[in-house]
Parts: sequence; C-alpha cells; structure tokens
Amino acid sequence: MSQDQLQFLHKEVQNIIDAMAVKEYKTANNKLVVITEIIEELIDTTTDDRLLIEFSKYQIVLQHLQKKLNQSE
Repeated sequence: MSQDQLQFLHKEVQNIIDAMAVKEYKTANNKLVVITEIIEELIDTTTDDRLLIEFSKYQIVLQHLQKKLNQSE
C-alpha cells in the first residue's frame, strides 16, 4: 500500500504544479489544501520510518508550493 500512497501523492503534487503553471491558482490551492490534510493524516498514522521520511518530503514541497501560491495571488 505504501507504494500506492507515494504514487498517489506524486500524481497529485504534479497536478498542483500543473495548475499553477497555467495560472489556475484557485484550483491549485484547493488541491493543495486537500493533499496537505491527507499527508498530515498519513504522517500521524504511519509507523514506518522510511515512509515518514517520504511523506515529510512531500509535506515540505507542499509548503513551498503554498508560499509560491501566496506570492502569485
């Protein structure tokens, strides 16, 4: 299941980046909020250290994307 979770996160983060690229900031922000909540839940419920590291990486990327969105709006 962990590989599926990581693939899902990768796809969704790419969707956020794609939305930002075409200046669909509201769509990007809405997706970012949802994925941030999912990552926070995954981090809270995961006991595997390797997965925690991977989820944390996505969390950092989303924080960076949120900053970029705030600058763009």
